[in-house]
Amino acid sequence: MLRFGTAGLRGPLREGPDGMNVTTVSRATAGLADWLRERCLGGGAVVVGRDARHGSAEFATATAEIFTAAGFPVTVLPDPVPTPVVAFAVRELGAVAGVQITASHNPPADNGYKVYLDGGSQLIAPADSEIEKHIEAVVEPIARETVSVSGAEFVDRYLERVAQLPGLLGGSGERASVRIALTALHGVGGELAVRALADAGFADVHVVEEQFAPDPDFPTVAFPNPEEPGAADLLLALAERIEADVAIALDPDADRCALGVPGPNGWHMLRGDETGVLLADYVLRTRPTDPLVATTIVSSRLLSKLAAARSARYAETLTGFKWLARAGDGLVYAYEEAIGHCVDPARVRDKDGISAAVAAADLVALLKAQGKTLQGELDSYAVEFGLHAGGQVSLRLPDQAAATALVAALRANPPSEIADTPVEFTDQAQVRGRLRTDALIFDAHDFRIVVRPSGTEPKLKCYLEVFAPVADYAALPQAHLAADNRLAALADYCQSLTTVAR
Repeated sequence: MLRFGTAGLRGPLREGPDGMNVTTVSRATAGLADWLRERCLGGGAVVVGRDARHGSAEFATATAEIFTAAGFPVTVLPDPVPTPVVAFAVRELGAVAGVQITASHNPPADNGYKVYLDGGSQLIAPADSEIEKHIEAVVEPIARETVSVSGAEFVDRYLERVAQLPGLLGGSGERASVRIALTALHGVGGELAVRALADAGFADVHVVEEQFAPDPDFPTVAFPNPEEPGAADLLLALAERIEADVAIALDPDADRCALGVPGPNGWHMLRGDETGVLLADYVLRTRPTDPLVATTIVSSRLLSKLAAARSARYAETLTGFKWLARAGDGLVYAYEEAIGHCVDPARVRDKDGISAAVAAADLVALLKAQGKTLQGELDSYAVEFGLHAGGQVSLRLPDQAAATALVAALRANPPSEIADTPVEFTDQAQVRGRLRTDALIFDAHDFRIVVRPSGTEPKLKCYLEVFAPVADYAALPQAHLAADNRLAALADYCQSLTTVAR
């Protein structure tokens, strides 16, 4: 049976309990409904949405009809919608739960079932295992009752809120002067992103036409993930051609956002950690006393230094926005290095690519008015806090079990040295006094590696960070060169990990 991972149920479209199909979705919905009733939440409102993947319309219909038959008033959002709209609608409506049918940035053959609970946050332990037990106990046939599509007003309310963000966050740049290149990567966020940007004052938006309309086959990319090599090539080419100020890539369900910028060697995509610290500094410019910013154990250490310098509190959580959304009181911004950003936790308690795109565009406008750039800001952070250069190695494996087995083998025989440097080993599954997770951390005096199995795909993921002091701007080129060489050596080590379990 499919299990709840980092972001709900997710798997290939195929028959059987380990695949995404109508039976799997129906049993999951019936089990979730039983769990809600057990907690005296029966009869509470439920929101259902979907993306444009293969099977999504059928799965959303089954979900809505089963909840309706179980006595829950259901709001079915019209047409394919970005995932953050569902999170927003759950919170706005005061619903007891929400379901988005999506596999986010997974390959075309996958789909998924993402669950939100009261307040619009993703479910966490022990709710996930409790719901799984209810799913296992479902007895068929499962009753269904026809339900009408409704809830268009929540899309409008969401857009209205996103358009207000520059004003709420203190933006004062000339938004009309910012030229933006944007790709929806064949997903469902393109139209709403253009509308949100226009409503916020950014009208000079140029889109990658080949990738703008939803297409569940994702024909122009090997993998529909802005982080994957080559996925943003068409976007960067457009940005260079139109002389854009910034390039913005959404993932297919528009809950993640990546930025591209011009550099000495042409346009390139920023890492999630780089965008994360830029948006954190932007949000902290106008936030109230004692704000909280948060990221995860696999992200850069740079945010902790920025928070201290900006008189903000800092929190670190396990991987996933189900944890980040619960980082603590006063949360004003959270991000994970996998290009997920939450710039408006008061309304969307999850990552939101469209609101992040508007915030990023406003930051570009602010900097442009001062004769500055995003890359220039990153350089200033390196001088102020030291260079924090990062990278990631993702090893695709036959299935998620293979990734878990690799971590177990490495746990049983951890190295004492990596790249000819002594390392300290921390098994995050054994750490006391905090939540545990299946991750291994290797710390050296000038680098850090975190190794974990992906919670959504058959991958082993290795997160790399190199850090070094930088005396001044003149020292930056040499520091970057040394960091690149160091990262290459660490990446070579991570690539060799496929031999660990042999």
